[in-house]
Amino acid sequence: MITLEIKNTVAYVTLFRAEKQNALNFIMFKQLAKVIKQLKKNKSIRAVIIQGSGEHFCSGLDVASVMKSPIDMFKLLFKWLPGNCNLAQQVVLGWQSLSVPVFAVIQGNCFGGGLQIALGADYRIAHPDTQLAIMEARWGLCPDMGANVILPSLLKRDDAQWLASHAEPISAYKAHEIGLVTLLSDNPHDACQSMITTLFERSPDALAAIKRVTQQSYHTPKRRILAKETFSQIRLIINPNTKKAIAKAKGNDTIKYQNPKHW
Repeated sequence: MITLEIKNTVAYVTLFRAEKQNALNFIMFKQLAKVIKQLKKNKSIRAVIIQGSGEHFCSGLDVASVMKSPIDMFKLLFKWLPGNCNLAQQVVLGWQSLSVPVFAVIQGNCFGGGLQIALGADYRIAHPDTQLAIMEARWGLCPDMGANVILPSLLKRDDAQWLASHAEPISAYKAHEIGLVTLLSDNPHDACQSMITTLFERSPDALAAIKRVTQQSYHTPKRRILAKETFSQIRLIINPNTKKAIAKAKGNDTIKYQNPKHW
């Protein structure tokens, strides 16, 4: 469900579940974590592109699939130490650990866990028709995949809080305005390739150093935030209000987001 292809020193990582809008199931989490480990060991690549197959980037967590197996939910959230990354957080923050630039090419729906994976990239190139949302609150949950480590370097606090709280899609234009998206393009793949061509003119060692220094300059207390994310999510999962929220969300599954919200 996750494919990896390397062409001309560029690694293409594709979420390959188009019939489900590339919704994330447990197998995809494991495969994404494996791909990140492979890329970290591969010293020949100079850039990574994360993309979705078909018309959409990723519609988020396949809640029905994951909730069918409580052991899978446990495996997603389990960590040996509170400040460590669990599997759900690895597939977001793992891209940050790569020494090469990582691009997310986004189209269609980019919701929930899909948006958080895109946030793990260094650059997000989106088609103007893209819709983006942090949707966990719709299910009575909170974002828990490491997005809270990244968002402070991208958004103002009130924008980040509102985006996570109202749990409705926003347009690509609004996402670009508030800093969630790096660049809008009618052909995001071409725009991404153009950026990569520019970066290939620079020393890969310099790019790696710039990435490390930039990350450090926007440093947040990562371990504390990761622990808080997971602890908060576990409390919410066992909360009666979460069951009510999930039931309500299931009843609204037919809603089509044709007019993304602005604020």
